[in-house]
Amino acid sequence: MNPKVNPKVNSAAKPAEKQLASLCGEASRVSGFEEGFKGFSKLGFEDRLHRLMSMGVLNSTDVHFLKDGGLKDIHLGEHFIENVIGYFQLPLGVATNFRIDGKDHIIPMAVEETSIVAAASKTARWVREAGQITTRMIGTDIIGQIQLAKVRDYVGFENKLLGMVDRMIDSANRDVAHGLVKRGGGVTKIELRKILRPDGLVMAVVHVHMNAMDAMGANVMNQVCEYLKGPIEFETGESVTMCILSNLVDSRLTEAQVCLEEVEPELAEKIEEASLFGELDPYRAATNNKGVLNGIDPILIATGNDWRAVEAGIHAYSVRDGQYRSITQWRRDGRGLIGVFRAPLIVGTVGGVTTLHPTATLSLKMMGVNGASELSRICAAVGLVQNLGALKALTTEGIIEGHMKLHIKNLSLGAGAKESEIPDLTRKLEQILQSQRRISLSNAIEALKEIRLHASTEIQHGGHN
Repeated sequence: MNPKVNPKVNSAAKPAEKQLASLCGEASRVSGFEEGFKGFSKLGFEDRLHRLMSMGVLNSTDVHFLKDGGLKDIHLGEHFIENVIGYFQLPLGVATNFRIDGKDHIIPMAVEETSIVAAASKTARWVREAGQITTRMIGTDIIGQIQLAKVRDYVGFENKLLGMVDRMIDSANRDVAHGLVKRGGGVTKIELRKILRPDGLVMAVVHVHMNAMDAMGANVMNQVCEYLKGPIEFETGESVTMCILSNLVDSRLTEAQVCLEEVEPELAEKIEEASLFGELDPYRAATNNKGVLNGIDPILIATGNDWRAVEAGIHAYSVRDGQYRSITQWRRDGRGLIGVFRAPLIVGTVGGVTTLHPTATLSLKMMGVNGASELSRICAAVGLVQNLGALKALTTEGIIEGHMKLHIKNLSLGAGAKESEIPDLTRKLEQILQSQRRISLSNAIEALKEIRLHASTEIQHGGHN
């Protein structure tokens, strides 16, 4: 079946002076990022905000919003979900040092897990100094499904359906997806799949392909599928069972590649072997892919995107050949190392929470993204870099040295340490970790008791003096 693609609506070219101004602005942004990344992790909260202002990432209004605690308007929440009683906030941080496709980015990440932001920033600096990150999109369309659970005459149904494809595409674009068509998207093709049921009957599934442009496209796709239900039933005499978007969008894949030019041979071999472990063993693959999503999910949450849909698509794509596998692959290449991420990663930069939630809007602005395609490619790149950092840590220092060292702050808070006690408690816990290679909340509680006992003793001695 030949796909029918709607003509693109070309936007008018910018005047030369506007193009020049845009290029100059981007050059200034890149230069500012070079300096802004330096020592960022050592700054305090206020200084971080001021640094981002100096880099042109935030303005004074943005800073006031963040310092005031973010979203507080409960009425907005009432429009998002039902039975609202408040907001559950996650820490919002920024990963630094990312240069993707030659463009510098600040990466907002909303996440509660220790070490994710630090690992992403640290590994991105390594890639920045020793290699590059490139990305691309493969395909443009999302997929909607129209199911006919039991088709009485499949051959007859197929002949009738294929004969009405062009008319269905035209009418769906005219009556439902006209907004997308104006922006260069819309329904592009319709395909038919035959599925044999366990009871010996035949199920038919109509796949509707649509370019959703900068929207995630779930709502408009569901509307298109529901719209096509009537014509299909009327002209074929068969009954449609359900209509729904698919999250396994293998017609629109996002690819990211990390190329490191010079890697110590032993380290490169270890990372390749760790990658093979995830490619061959589903037990390891599940944890590997969770680590990749450690980099992707926080960006999706920060930008108001449907992280559950993205996870479903990635996990389904990971098992496309019948065995669940790692979504990333790392291979030695001469003296270098190449890593690849390739999977469906459908996001939006317009519509829904992405547009309505002020923190999501702010996060998109911080990244400086130009549409859904770029956001998807950034997510893939960060996920791949996060994976590289995890594999490097696991094959060298191990999970304890990196992750648990950063986890000490959480243990200190869990033990009930006051702000003034945290520095001393941190030093004690780091000593325990170094000597025992493990650490727990009970260690933190016991260490805190010692610190307080010591402080109490000093106060008593000071009183006697």
